[in-house]
Formats: sequence, structure tokens, C-alpha cells
Amino acid sequence: MADREGTSLRALVEAGLRETLKARGEGGLPPFHLHLVTFAGDGLQPGVAEGAWDRIRDLAYEGRGA
Repeated sequence: MADREGTSLRALVEAGLRETLKARGEGGLPPFHLHLVTFAGDGLQPGVAEGAWDRIRDLAYEGRGA
């Protein structure tokens, strides 16, 4: 059906979910807004600013026994 309508499966599922929620009367919720949260500091740690994903993963799991 998505191919026939020239859209993606994701867009088709999202549209169906919106219609289902609207039919149940749950579509009138206010839109969700993600609040911006920032932290004070000196920026990214060394090795992260360069975008080395292996280093980012190592830092994320550092001290967690993995």
C-alpha cells in the first residue's frame, strides 16, 4: 500500500496511528515539547570532539564492568 501511494511504510503507519487515536478521542492532547537541558562545563572530553565512535562508546561504558 505504501508503494502504491508513493510513501514510506513509516509514514503510512504514523498516519494510521494518528487516525486511530483521533477516532478514540485521544488525538486532542497538547503537542509534546522537549525542554532544552544544558550542563555547565568545558565542552566535550578529549577524543569525543573528533567524533571517534569507539572512544565515545568506551567513555560511555567506562567503569561499568563491560
